Amino acid sequence: MRKVLQHDSRMEGQMSKVALTRGMVLGLIGGLVGTIVMDIVCVGALLVMGLPAVVSFSTIGDTAAGFFSMIGLNMAGGVPLGTAMHYLIGPVLGIIFGAAVSQVDVFRVDTTKKGVVFGILYTQVSSQPILAAAPILLKMTASETLQWFGVSFVMHLIWGVVLGVVVSYGLGLATAAKQG
Repeated sequence: MRKVLQHDSRMEGQMSKVALTRGMVLGLIGGLVGTIVMDIVCVGALLVMGLPAVVSFSTIGDTAAGFFSMIGLNMAGGVPLGTAMHYLIGPVLGIIFGAAVSQVDVFRVDTTKKGVVFGILYTQVSSQPILAAAPILLKMTASETLQWFGVSFVMHLIWGVVLGVVVSYGLGLATAAKQG
């Protein structure tokens, strides 16, 4: 005799919360690790080119200070604010990515390759408004703007790859643990 199992939406809701939490934690980790890896590469490249290692942090800080002054908050820009903003934005964007890929079926990262592709696409799209603020607020020349976007594209490519690998690997291990 077959027993009919009834659908329990409470269990499904609980599993969804667990998946969301796992995705957000993995996104936080991936965003932080991606930020660190990106900064190591960036600082190394800047030093090789003979530029100050902190020029990107200074640009980010000056841009943030310019933005904050537009909304009536005056603060000093430079390296400290740039570093703080950089290490706040990276993990927060990672959390959003982790939440999306753990909850939205079309964004599910069931392979590392898909995680990397989605990580790169997400990064390049989500970073554009933030990146566009620097040339506008700092009144960069066309040459400076091109250099800013070129370097930022490569650095965010690195961040997206790391984010995608961490999140897809972590979610993959979670899936494998459930099946095994």
